Amino acid sequence: MSVFKDKVVAITGGTDGIGKALVQLFIAEGAKVATCGRNYDKLYSLQLEHASVMLHAITCDLSKQQDCKRFIDSTIKTFGGIDILINNAGISMRSLFQDVDVEVIRKVMDVNFFGSVYCTKTALQSIIERKGIIVGISSIAGYRGLPGRSGYSASKFALLGWLEALRTELLHSGVHVMWVSPGYTTSNIRNVALNNEGNPEAESLMDEDKMMSAEDCAREIFKAIEQKKRSLVLTGTGKRTLLINRLFPSLADKLTYKFFFKGGQLIK
Repeated sequence: MSVFKDKVVAITGGTDGIGKALVQLFIAEGAKVATCGRNYDKLYSLQLEHASVMLHAITCDLSKQQDCKRFIDSTIKTFGGIDILINNAGISMRSLFQDVDVEVIRKVMDVNFFGSVYCTKTALQSIIERKGIIVGISSIAGYRGLPGRSGYSASKFALLGWLEALRTELLHSGVHVMWVSPGYTTSNIRNVALNNEGNPEAESLMDEDKMMSAEDCAREIFKAIEQKKRSLVLTGTGKRTLLINRLFPSLADKLTYKFFFKGGQLIK
């Protein structure tokens, strides 16, 4: 029998990419799953895919504290509590800092950082009572600032610092706090990254053939949660990036620049 059977798992951003793959994995393991997203049609389609089980899904703008509270409160009302909270939802950006509207950075911070804070704050008492698990889906950008993604990097650095502080506060509570840092993944987050004016880009020019699939990424996250790992860094490129950044920071600057700039122009 799965250790997740009948556990209540709340996953933000469950309509695309890693979030959707996680929803499918936990349902397959017999968990009671709740998720949220901005797009009603995608949520409805997700529910139709899993019509044989109870999937709690509501529309939610994670940048708004009341929306986050509504999602968590309704999940607790529906299932009686929360055992695992996976703060997965996020947005990205692609613009040089000198060109970007500061409101774009604020929007990225509101979703990626404050959305996790809002949801966790509302769910925390239930998770403490159940000695549950809090997960943050971060990024390699949470360890190494990436050019053209300054706001995204800032949001992920903030997320890691906050989760580490939270884990220390809850050290003797029975609650497990962990974070996962995927590398580049075949996820819709890149295709809707915000440009310098805050509008979604039509597409990303990154080569998806060299990226981990959302399904493979979700399986690794699933196993890490099952094993209650402290943290998880995914992809060989991601692990090499962290190692070089720690041991040879000046070299990391040069290699990162070379990766993101071609002919002096930012690759989007």
